[in-house]
Amino acid sequence: MAAKATLPATPINMQKVYRRLERWRNAHTGRLPIPKRLWAAAVKLAREHGVCPTAKVLRLEYGKLKRLVESADAVVEGPVAKGRVAKAPVARARRTRCSVPPGFVELMTPPVTGLAECLIELEGRRGKVRIQWKGTTAPDLGGLSRALWESK
Repeated sequence: MAAKATLPATPINMQKVYRRLERWRNAHTGRLPIPKRLWAAAVKLAREHGVCPTAKVLRLEYGKLKRLVESADAVVEGPVAKGRVAKAPVARARRTRCSVPPGFVELMTPPVTGLAECLIELEGRRGKVRIQWKGTTAPDLGGLSRALWESK
């Protein structure tokens, strides 16, 4: 059993799929596509153990296995498939990192309980200006006071 000697730290379910793939590879010469049932078994393992370790042990193309795992996660089964009731999608912990950052994150601020108060005092060669604002919102008093102060 060469497979067991080369896969000592591999989970049993992964060893079984490895042996199935090796039997298929030995029985077929040339470059034939791997059957869908073997890819499906590899996708199931990749969900459980991660894409990279599964691709390495089973000697499969990493990119194709990753695409199949992602497309299998995106497919939502219909209400009835071959006389069976479809299972609800299960949240899975992924071992691969997501390369896409979140598009939008909303940060909620607590509501203001008191009234805002603002006091601006300006002193220049032309004199002094004092602006005091009390209310729920404070306008851009700095820009307003500069515009009034610098106007001729």
